[in-house]
Amino acid sequence: MAREKYQTLTEQMFYILICLKNEACGVDIMKMVAELTDGRVLIGPGTLYSLLDNFVKEKMIIETKTENRKKSYIITNLGNEMLEKEYRRLTKRKNDYEALVKGGGQ
Repeated sequence: MAREKYQTLTEQMFYILICLKNEACGVDIMKMVAELTDGRVLIGPGTLYSLLDNFVKEKMIIETKTENRKKSYIITNLGNEMLEKEYRRLTKRKNDYEALVKGGGQ
């Protein structure tokens, strides 16, 4: 099940799911991730389409339409839950860092 397999999301997974808050195709996702991260995170086609296939199988996203070979997707409620869980995990990590390092802890 997705909840067990995706306890944490890789950076690429996280950004793909963010991009799929609105319907998008693979090429658009790659462009959005690169723009959103100022080129820090790049996703190649092999990685992207493999992750998209896995996300569809795990019901984290659904395919919304196909035009020729171009498929579009959007995030599901389960995908939103996984994305939110990862966001909370990352926020906790950031807060722990700030409390210890910036807050004068040891």
